[in-house]
Amino acid sequence: MFIIPLPREKNMQDESKLQELYQSASKHSNYQIIPSDLEKYLNNDKIDVKSRNEKERLKYFSENINVNNKSILDIGGNTGYFTFELLKQGAAHVDYYEGNNVHAEFVKEASKILQFESQLKVHTGYFLFEEVQCKKKYDVIFLLNVLHHIGDDYGDSFLSKEKALESITTSLKNLAYITDILVFQLGFNWKGERNSPFFKNGTKKEMIGFVKKAIGEFYDIVSIGIAEIDNKNIIYNEVNGLNIERQDELGEFLNRPIFILKTHVQK
Repeated sequence: MFIIPLPREKNMQDESKLQELYQSASKHSNYQIIPSDLEKYLNNDKIDVKSRNEKERLKYFSENINVNNKSILDIGGNTGYFTFELLKQGAAHVDYYEGNNVHAEFVKEASKILQFESQLKVHTGYFLFEEVQCKKKYDVIFLLNVLHHIGDDYGDSFLSKEKALESITTSLKNLAYITDILVFQLGFNWKGERNSPFFKNGTKKEMIGFVKKAIGEFYDIVSIGIAEIDNKNIIYNEVNGLNIERQDELGEFLNRPIFILKTHVQK
């Protein structure tokens, strides 16, 4: 397929806007590395990225899920690393939701430069979990490190911690009606606050136990990925009797398991 390049002046304007949007400061800015196809358009010397091991997580996703020709929903997509990498892997279409207006605008601009506009729909706003049964259906949903921000970034700010956990459970169940596969991560601390842990001891065992109870008869667990150090590199392996133990030296984020769930509810 022959692609007609944009005029250089137009390219430079788009790239400048892209750089400005990515550098814009916000609570969750610079949480993702730059999608590989965008690296040549941005000045990396001016970018301070707080990586959350996106490449390592993407590798684990790719080992367990084939997204080729699949419809994808990316909830809380931040600056679009996973959205664009999944499109690069052959996803047919991605619906991207992001409540941060600047991040959503960044993804819109990036989609123009990468010519993914026909395959990517950017939704500027928070995904409404309580209305999912009237929404379209997807092959795979990515819900990565979003739900522990209930009552902070989105939802009722007057929720108690117990009600927040109930809301997380309800959200997971509701998504079972609109997807085949759910890829899910959850933070240990409510609203990201260390003084508000969801689980008494902050262990992977507690979180896995909570998720298993929450998904009940709605999902089967395909796999649970656990971060480990292998020759100074991070790699995600299947949960076992050793890696299920908390490793404080990895920090809170890398102690969060990755859940890949397959739904079995009637749609």
